[in-house]
Amino acid sequence: MEKIISLCKRRGFIFPSSEIYGGIEALWDYGPLGSLLKNNIKKEWLKRFVQEKEDVVLIDGTVLMNPKIWEASGHLKSFTDPLVECKNCHSRFRADHMENGSFVGEDKAKSKNQCSQCGGKNFTPPKNFNLMFKTFLGPVEDKASITYLRPETAQSMFTDFKLVQESQRLKIPFGIAQIGRCFRNEITTGNFIFRSREFDIAEIEYFVEPGKDEKWFDTWLNEWEKFFLDLGLRKENLRRYEHPKKSLAHYSKRTVDIEYKFPFGWGELAGVANRTDYDLKNHSEFSGQDLSYYDEEKKKKYYPYVIEPTVGIERILLAVLCDAYTEVKGGRTKTTTAVKEVEIVLKLDRKLAPIKVAVLPLVKNKPGLVKKAKKVHQLLKSHFDCQYDELGSIGRRYRRQDEIGTIFCLTVDFDSLKQDDLTVRDRDTMKQKRVKINELVEHLKKKLA
Repeated sequence: MEKIISLCKRRGFIFPSSEIYGGIEALWDYGPLGSLLKNNIKKEWLKRFVQEKEDVVLIDGTVLMNPKIWEASGHLKSFTDPLVECKNCHSRFRADHMENGSFVGEDKAKSKNQCSQCGGKNFTPPKNFNLMFKTFLGPVEDKASITYLRPETAQSMFTDFKLVQESQRLKIPFGIAQIGRCFRNEITTGNFIFRSREFDIAEIEYFVEPGKDEKWFDTWLNEWEKFFLDLGLRKENLRRYEHPKKSLAHYSKRTVDIEYKFPFGWGELAGVANRTDYDLKNHSEFSGQDLSYYDEEKKKKYYPYVIEPTVGIERILLAVLCDAYTEVKGGRTKTTTAVKEVEIVLKLDRKLAPIKVAVLPLVKNKPGLVKKAKKVHQLLKSHFDCQYDELGSIGRRYRRQDEIGTIFCLTVDFDSLKQDDLTVRDRDTMKQKRVKINELVEHLKKKLA
C-alpha cells in the first residue's frame, strides 16, 4: 500500500489535501493523472449503465436538500456509527472496528479493543454518532436553517421520481442514475482513499413491480460484478458478501457487497441493496405528495420496490491501481543493463489509462527531431489524451511512461525525418512497430478500441 501511495504522489495521481498546511485527515486532491483516471472510470460507468441502457436515465441532484428529506429517509435517526473514546488519550474510534481488531498492528495496538495511539484498553461505552455533516442555509445559524451535506445520492432520485417518470414517459421497470459528490463525517479513516470524508458515488435506483424485486436484484448484482471485471479487475480479487439480517440498513430487505482484496485485506468495493418500497412510501407520507405509480396495463396503483446498485468511484480507482501495479525485478529490458533493481509497470486497462499516447523525440538536442515530434503531438492531441516528453534518456522516458500506465510510446528518430514514420512501442509487450505518420491516428484508434 505504501508503494502505491508513493507512486500516486510522485507521478501526480493523488495528493494529500491542503498539504502545505500539514494536510487534513481523509481528504484528498486528485492531480493531473488521477483526475483523468477518475473521469475515465465515470465515463465507462455512464456508457455502460446509461448510454447503453434503454430503461435508465441520468439526473444531477443537489448536495444540499430540504432537511425534512433526511428525516423521511431515516438518516437523522439511523445513519450512525457506534463511537467509543479512549479514556487515556481521548482518541476516538468506531466500536465495531475496535471489536473486529481493525487496528491490530497499527502503532501500539497489539490486540483487539486496544487503542492504536496509546495502547490503552479503557474506553467509554459506545454511543451513536451521526455521520452527516451539518451546515446552515442563509445568514442566520439557527435551528430553522439547519441542513446537511448529502451522505448519498439516492434521495434526490426518490424525491424526483414522479417528475422523472412523467416527464420521460417511463414505465416500470426503469432506473434513475446519478454520479455525485457525497460527504460522511467518518469516525475512523485510513487506508489511503478507501475511507474518505468527501467522495463520489455512482448509483442507480431501479424501480420494479413488487414481487419481481428478487429477480431484478440478482440481475443487477451480476451486471455490477461484470462491470468491474470489464474494467480489468481480476476475478480472484473479487468476492461477494451477503449481509446477515441483523446488520442490514434500516431500509434494506437484502444487501450483497462486492468486495475487493486490497493490500490491507478484503474491503467493500460496491453493493446492491433491495430497498423495498421504504423510500417512496416515507417520502409520500412526510411530503404529502403521492409518489405511487399507476400501472396502465394492470389498472392498479402501487409503490415500486427499489433495487439499488451503488459504488464509490474512489474505491474503484484504488482497486484499479492495486490490480494494475506490477513490479518487475531486474527490469524488463534485456538489451541494456537495468537502471533500477525493480521496474514498475502500471498495467491499466486501455479504457482507463489516463495517458493513452506519449510522443518522444529520440534526443532533445536535435532541432529536427524535436520539431517533428511536436508536430506529431499536435496531430494526436485532438484524438487522444497525450503527453510530450523530451527530458532524460529514451530508456528513462519509457520507464516513466510505463509507471503511469501509458499504453503507447511513439518515438521520433532519425529515420522519421527521411521516411515520415515513427516507432510505436506497446507498454505490455514492449514490441515496436514502424507506422507512417499519416496513418497514425487510424492505427492507434484500432489498437485502443
